[in-house]
Amino acid sequence: MSLFNKSRKSKGTSNGVQAGKRNQIENKELKEAIGNAALSTLTQGEHYESLSGLSVEFGYLFDIEGHGIEALLKVITDKGTYYFAAQKASVIRLDFDEGKYELAVETFLEIHK
Repeated sequence: MSLFNKSRKSKGTSNGVQAGKRNQIENKELKEAIGNAALSTLTQGEHYESLSGLSVEFGYLFDIEGHGIEALLKVITDKGTYYFAAQKASVIRLDFDEGKYELAVETFLEIHK
């Protein structure tokens, strides 16, 4: 079983995305699963004191046919902002700052439109 339960893949070109790629930015269940996986890598006391006020923001979230999930996101806590990539069934923490994050999001969206 994969980390992110994926629904069936679309071969259409909805919302301007190339065939075989499905924009999942509105998929609340998938976003929660990825956000929870990212949050589970952070440590209370070191990366956050309280979960109150915590937010997760996605730069992009796609399901790519033959590849799987691709996402870039950030988790904002009371102690800082932490950047993550989701690829296939893994979530990895990135050594990014806001500038690198914005550039990566912009580049990915430009390549995959």
